[in-house]
Amino acid sequence: MERLAAPRNLTTLAYESIKRYILAGKPDQNVRLTEEALSQQLGISKSPIREALNALQNEGLIRIEPRRGAYLRQFSAKEVEDLYNLREVLEAYAVSIVKITPELVRELQASIKRTAKFLKSDDRNGHIEEDIRFHGTIAKATENQELCRVLENIQNQIWLFRCRSYDLSSSSAPKAHAAIAKALEDKNRKQAQAAMREHIGHVRERLVESLESAPSE
Repeated sequence: MERLAAPRNLTTLAYESIKRYILAGKPDQNVRLTEEALSQQLGISKSPIREALNALQNEGLIRIEPRRGAYLRQFSAKEVEDLYNLREVLEAYAVSIVKITPELVRELQASIKRTAKFLKSDDRNGHIEEDIRFHGTIAKATENQELCRVLENIQNQIWLFRCRSYDLSSSSAPKAHAAIAKALEDKNRKQAQAAMREHIGHVRERLVESLESAPSE
């Protein structure tokens, strides 16, 4: 008789479900995520919901207020600047160690074409997802799993305010990505690092400036 596979951990299932819900842009920033409501929606007890919410708070996606529930994290200008500073360092490192192959260059060039297409058709979600795919392709090609994990977490946090950064910098993405891909194609890692830093720095500066000039609520 074959041994039965153990069912997946309920906390893991709750974590993945709530995370997908958040990254799909379903809840508004001011919507309260309670253990009771999530328990009813997912059809499981509150205990795995509580553990899942704690994990999401540790990842920086939500904030938990005692006796009130959880809310999507809202970022200050300083927090956004810190996040992009870290991303810049890690992604510049990624292009310095990435394994450059013809397949990688082709993937990046195809991504650039899709990005331009999404931009032209004003497909915001498609554009954002393709932007993440472009950077993720480079990270994956480094074959550094820890680097990929940290960058994915940063991208998840950035996703919470990507709509705002999209309005400020989306039109510059195809050109910036093309510069990075061309430098890698030429095996010019220093130029690739410079292009990556310029790309991420441009988004950071425009976004931080926008947040700092926004009226206080």
